[in-house]
Amino acid sequence: MPIPTNMPIPQRRLLRDDVYRSIRDAIVRGQLAPGEQLRDQELGAWLQVSRTPVREALQRLTQAGLVMAEPGRMTRVAPENPESVVNARQIAAQLHALAMSLAFPKLVAKDIDDMEAANEDLRSALGDAASSASDIDAAICADDAFHEAALSRCGNPLIPDHLEVVTATLRRAEYLHFDSAKGSDSPEQHAQIIAAIRAGDRDRAVALTSENWSALTSNRTE
Repeated sequence: MPIPTNMPIPQRRLLRDDVYRSIRDAIVRGQLAPGEQLRDQELGAWLQVSRTPVREALQRLTQAGLVMAEPGRMTRVAPENPESVVNARQIAAQLHALAMSLAFPKLVAKDIDDMEAANEDLRSALGDAASSASDIDAAICADDAFHEAALSRCGNPLIPDHLEVVTATLRRAEYLHFDSAKGSDSPEQHAQIIAAIRAGDRDRAVALTSENWSALTSNRTE
């Protein structure tokens, strides 16, 4: 059949992306624990999909270092690897710094207000005495929201795409070691980033953003 050229392509997430995100999040949150065997059929039944998108998702997760595939034998959730966390942190630091550099002249008052609100949410989540799953979710959601301003304003869609791979490794470390994150300096580092933005100091905002991600999980994995 002829392909229509005068109609917009509908924007929707592909099924395989939904499957990938579901398995990724289960690994990141520890619901699928390190060393746990992953069976295509069981994952397909859980997500109510065929084996094909499951296998595609597992292949992507293998490339991201969250899954280990043994040809002809089995597929497992990869154990936590401190070296992989260090490598992921280095890449995340540089990409977030680049996003801040590109976004800096485009940030508006609302962006800064949103960053401050997200940082207060992060401070509250980290300051809670209980280390429940909801605290972890709230802290990571708030941290993501804080950095979203620069990512959404940077104008380079390749940055979030490349961050997708490394951020999952870092977030899993956060979930596995959330008790140690209670004393995180991240809220104060975020406050300094906001202050640099308000002062119009682009270089300092970029440097502080890099430092923020460079320090992430370092006291818990090294």
